[in-house]
Amino acid sequence: MQTLLPGITAERVPTSRLTTAVLSVTGRTGHPVLFVHGNVSSSLFWQPTMLALPEGYRPLAVDLRGFGGTDPEPVDATRGLGDYADDLAAVIEALELTSVHLVGWSMGGGAVLQYLTERPVTHRAASVTLVAPVSPFGFGGTYGTDGTLCDAAGTGSGAGSVNRDFVTRLAAGDRSAESPTSPRQVLLAHYVKPPFVPAELDIFVESMLSTRIGDDHYPGTSRQVAAWPGFAPGDRGVLNTMAPTHFRIDGLAELDLKPPVLWLRGADDVIVSDTSLYDLGYLGSIGAVPGWPGLAAWPPQPMLAQTRALLDGYTAAGGRYREVVIQDSGHGPHIDQPELFMAALSEHLAQA
Repeated sequence: MQTLLPGITAERVPTSRLTTAVLSVTGRTGHPVLFVHGNVSSSLFWQPTMLALPEGYRPLAVDLRGFGGTDPEPVDATRGLGDYADDLAAVIEALELTSVHLVGWSMGGGAVLQYLTERPVTHRAASVTLVAPVSPFGFGGTYGTDGTLCDAAGTGSGAGSVNRDFVTRLAAGDRSAESPTSPRQVLLAHYVKPPFVPAELDIFVESMLSTRIGDDHYPGTSRQVAAWPGFAPGDRGVLNTMAPTHFRIDGLAELDLKPPVLWLRGADDVIVSDTSLYDLGYLGSIGAVPGWPGLAAWPPQPMLAQTRALLDGYTAAGGRYREVVIQDSGHGPHIDQPELFMAALSEHLAQA
């Protein structure tokens, strides 16, 4: 099927690391705004947002490695989201973007944060927008606003947490709505707030199905351990990049160049939340995963509180941020509440 909306152009851009697929809006010029997608998706999710961006900005969107049309190079999870961050730096260089507004969704928000913190002087961000970003202390297996590990091995995080039937259906190219674990139904239940159905649903499903499957990609490797819940993160693949033993953002306050930050999230997000349906600590606390060690040993991960603590520290060090919570919205506020999302983003870009 045709996956590009009218007015969107796709190209493959050679960089110093790999060839990256990039979307743009035909004929648009101005200050570049670079959109970075999240896990099990691609740049295709950003098309309506790109087309709605006000004049005066040049919309661009990239596919991360192993998604969409970008080269499927392996993912070294021991670097956290470092492979994605370095790829982002390489495409910014290849496109000769001397100053760019960065917009990162979910895992893409984490990649943007790692891009910044590994380049405190040389980053090229004029502003940063974090859309439902992964916690700065990864996904699963931590507690407290400082991201303390529940277990030193990072148990309960990484590729072992994945729903295997969902992976099977991704690999098979399942476009049906017959199962709660089909990509289409996962999108409708978790990416957006039900009962919203995006007009571009079929395109978004194709985007999800562009995810490369395997040990070096999604979901990655896992290892069995004796401690609850029985698995710990491996060293390869997508989900392990966000394991708290590999990914941790501590240096945001230390940036020499501090771009303004907008934190945008849906009020009804079930993925990145203090009560996330993807967090083993929360699922254990409601009885959905047997053997839970209890609140004292393994509380639900306070994902929102952890992000807020990071950004409060950024403000204390001279940066600034604004948190915008969009009501009646899920994990993708740019999808299910596009007008409210665009209003907040446009104001942020104009102020920056």
